[in-house]
Amino acid sequence: MRIPRDVNGQFLAERLRRHGYVLTRQTGSHMRLSRSSDGQQQHLTIPAHKPLRTSTLLRQILKDVASQLGCSIEEVIASLDF
Repeated sequence: MRIPRDVNGQFLAERLRRHGYVLTRQTGSHMRLSRSSDGQQQHLTIPAHKPLRTSTLLRQILKDVASQLGCSIEEVIASLDF
């Protein structure tokens, strides 16, 4: 599945709420999202830039989400309805 090219940080943060991530703080142009799983905190840092670079930044964020959720990147992309 292809990674979309026009995703910005705010939109991605809103879509990640579906998986239990909540905005815990924002410093400058970076947002920190947190999620509780099995009594442990999992964190992501997402820049509030628009659009996010697909080649490195967005792909790495999606890899981190997939790793934390225990699924593939394709499943994450499909669940976020880009």
